[in-house]
Amino acid sequence: MQTVLLDTPAGITARLGWDPAITVHHRRRMIARELVAAQLGCEEKDVLVERESPRGFGYHTRLIASRKGVDVPLAITTASYRAATVVAVSDPGLPIGIDIRDSNPEPADLTRMRKHSRLFSTDNTLDLIDHWVHVQAVLEADGRGVRVAPEQVRLDASRQRGWIPDRNMKYTLVDVSRDGWLITLAYGTLPTA
Repeated sequence: MQTVLLDTPAGITARLGWDPAITVHHRRRMIARELVAAQLGCEEKDVLVERESPRGFGYHTRLIASRKGVDVPLAITTASYRAATVVAVSDPGLPIGIDIRDSNPEPADLTRMRKHSRLFSTDNTLDLIDHWVHVQAVLEADGRGVRVAPEQVRLDASRQRGWIPDRNMKYTLVDVSRDGWLITLAYGTLPTA
């Protein structure tokens, strides 16, 4: 599988990979291993990427990279849609979320997008999908998952900032779309001492 480096902000590195013959779990691990090895300046075979053990019912596990038995201090964030996967690595304290879609969603997905969208007009399908990937990226960065309804997310008019009113965190939104995939990256700020 070939991957493509995405144009991301400083401190975040991301790649897009697409291969329908590889399962989503293998794509995530392969791309993560490639990114972590590049960050560490080592060979991919020296990096082990595993899914952490669930801490309890409903806990969403994440990928953890290690080298020579020691965990690597990088956060791995993933998003997949159909046969495409985006993986980003960043500082573990950086709140980050990613969402990916293509321009041909299923009718059921479009119905859900229209139902939960805060757009005045949902007739423009590409605009609706673009809005949706921005909203979903904010939800992913927030980390509460389905406990927050998509219609709670607020975006500024330019879709460059997003937030959820009950939290004191605003996310910068970056469009990193590539090769027909609509991809949005949302990131907050690192905590200060």
